[in-house]
Amino acid sequence: MTRYILFSYLLLTFTKGIAQQITGEQLLENAIQYHDPDGNWQSFKGILEVTMTTPDEKRRISTIKIDFPQRFFELSYSQDGNDILQRIHKNDCTLSLNGSNSISNEAKEEYRLTCDRAKLMKDYYTYLYGLPMKLKNPGTVISSKVESKKFKGKEYLVLKTSYEEAVGKDVWYFYFDPKTYAMEVYQFFHDEAKNDGEYILLSGEETVSGIKMPKTRAWYYNKDENYLGTDVLTKTSSL
Repeated sequence: MTRYILFSYLLLTFTKGIAQQITGEQLLENAIQYHDPDGNWQSFKGILEVTMTTPDEKRRISTIKIDFPQRFFELSYSQDGNDILQRIHKNDCTLSLNGSNSISNEAKEEYRLTCDRAKLMKDYYTYLYGLPMKLKNPGTVISSKVESKKFKGKEYLVLKTSYEEAVGKDVWYFYFDPKTYAMEVYQFFHDEAKNDGEYILLSGEETVSGIKMPKTRAWYYNKDENYLGTDVLTKTSSL
């Protein structure tokens, strides 16, 4: 038995052993302890600059401002030479195009500038950058069983989550390093039997307000592993 095969066998045995001894809730708590050891997410205040690249599309830089104590979220970016801003502050919604709140119906439709869309983007970004802490939210159903699984050549501890009907219908799998409990992959399905949905590979880390956030997210389809795009956390600052 070569050293590589022996090491792989020992790691597989080690990972399976942990999976049999730990519950889903315990795995989640360990992962949160790794990513947010001081419990800072609930009071997070900061600015995230995210650079998105997709095939055959221009690179887009988005600036995201989050202030949970003030119930404030703002997303701004440029598209087709136009500056777009979406803001949610408590119960108020603000939309602007090139600094103006007077936006034609045609422009609203073209750039999908609606308050419903702004709230959707707020949920989207705070969910992704709040993982795995967001899995503590009401309506999340954590599977008690932890699986050991190899993905892209590496052994992981895998946590399965689903959601109450009022929250969502997708099934998610989160892949954690068996030694550090760092989150390195997540994957979701609309209908698992059809192998639809996507998986996201995480690499690098940025520590923001004491929280270890993935620096790079690369998105792929589950079905054919077709590459969709990459998000990179290129700059962070306090708010």
